[in-house]
Amino acid sequence: MPVAGERAIAPGIMNFAQTPGGRNIFLMLGAAAVVAVMAGIWMWGQQPDYRVLFSNYSDKDGGAIVASLQQMNVPYKFTEGGGTILVPANQVYDARLRLAAQGLPKGGGVGFELMENQKLGVSQFLEQVNFQRALEGEMARSIQSIAAVQAARVHFALPKASVFVRDQQKPTASVLLNLYPGRTLDAQQVSAIVHLVASSVPDLPAKNVTIVDQNGNLLSSSDKPAGAAGLDPSQLKYVQELQQNIARRIESIITPIVGPNNVHAEATADVDFSHSEQAAETYKPNQTPSSAAIRSQQSSESQNASGGTPSGVPGALTNQPPPNATAPITAPAAASGNATPGNTAPGNAASVPAAPAANVQKDTTVNYEVDKTIRYVQQPMGGLKRLSVAVVVNYKREADKTGKMTMRPLTDAEKSQITDLVKEAMGFSKERGDSLDVVNSPFAGMEKEVIVELPSWKKPETLEMVKEVGKYLILGVVLIYLFFAVLKPMLSKLASGVGLRSALPNHSDAVVQLSHAEPMGSQPRGYQENLEAAKQLARQDPKMVANVVKNWVDGNE
Repeated sequence: MPVAGERAIAPGIMNFAQTPGGRNIFLMLGAAAVVAVMAGIWMWGQQPDYRVLFSNYSDKDGGAIVASLQQMNVPYKFTEGGGTILVPANQVYDARLRLAAQGLPKGGGVGFELMENQKLGVSQFLEQVNFQRALEGEMARSIQSIAAVQAARVHFALPKASVFVRDQQKPTASVLLNLYPGRTLDAQQVSAIVHLVASSVPDLPAKNVTIVDQNGNLLSSSDKPAGAAGLDPSQLKYVQELQQNIARRIESIITPIVGPNNVHAEATADVDFSHSEQAAETYKPNQTPSSAAIRSQQSSESQNASGGTPSGVPGALTNQPPPNATAPITAPAAASGNATPGNTAPGNAASVPAAPAANVQKDTTVNYEVDKTIRYVQQPMGGLKRLSVAVVVNYKREADKTGKMTMRPLTDAEKSQITDLVKEAMGFSKERGDSLDVVNSPFAGMEKEVIVELPSWKKPETLEMVKEVGKYLILGVVLIYLFFAVLKPMLSKLASGVGLRSALPNHSDAVVQLSHAEPMGSQPRGYQENLEAAKQLARQDPKMVANVVKNWVDGNE
């Protein structure tokens, strides 16, 4: 039954389409469809180019951004599974500034604005937790301001304060960095982040800060002992700049003599980055007392003026006390100069005894100043230990008698002059062990690098312009084709059908007019033209032609 019904409907539609009214209705529907297609193509050509507004945002920030865009009547769409918000290219920067004024996107963490919403009666523990969260959020925002860091998370472990020194603990910090694709952090940048975090928390040492990237690589390492940092990028950069500066000075002083591009110099510097301290205490040899400086002098003298010691044969006489002394009656014989000690002149009543010997002791102590030199030497880092320089000079260009330019080697005097200039420019030191080598050799022909310029049709800006022009050109061609090839014929057919019906309101009039019309052969037009006109009229309205022929047959015409 449904198949039979469909078969019954199809001839009805075909019959309705063959009628003048049905044909006009179908022509109007086709014209409307063509106009709709043309309008859709035009709207597609005028569709704006969308650019990225924000990407890699949290769900909370994404909802807030979408709500703000809807309030600002800014069209948007999502890509990459909802991880990126796109807006028209001419509204990207305006939308970013307006969203930034609203504090969007806020990021995954919160800052000290969390402390603004403290409720009345909050506990001390909750207040401490909120403060730690705010501190972590502010530190994460500070780290994210670094160019290579896309996102950061900071965790602090803050121990409770204790009144006992043995129970006091130092706080620790952990930082997780999410770097942009293709970006890395050097040792100096990692050290800067470590010191930034350590300076933000009281009593947080730099060695307690750990930094890890999104791949799980440990960026900060405290395994190196103190004072064994080794060469860092700044030291390597210092050596390179030193070598380049020496080579540049040599080339700048030799170029005026040999001409540009005729001298090339390279320097190798052996730099000592060790940090050393030296203390020396020196004593000079002993000096003569006359030239030495006396620091202190001490003298002591003792004298014993008592009589002689007892002597003689031990016995009763020697144990008796000496007799009382008596004054001599006559002068001693020693006065005349003829007596000797221990002898008396004959006839004297008594003799004068000899004077007893005195016991004298002298002690003298003299302290002289001793020369002493104490020297402390602190040798700074970056001292130049040895310098090696190599210089290559091209042959000298001169014109011969015929005026032709020739190359000749430098003379010994010219080479010696250049060598002396190089020594002065490099700061040559024989005691330091510097070495210098000046070579005079012809330079090989330098081929100029040919930079192939891209043709205009391969340049990116030209391709972009061609794409835009091609887009509008194809759009225009399609619209023109639809208008002239589809829409205009439909409108012409529709207009011709309406004019024919207005000219022939019913079939009887058409029959009368055709029956009384002159034969086709009598028209000034040719036979083929009349035949084509009849065929066209039959195609346009076959029923009318059939009625006319029927009337002709019935009327025996």
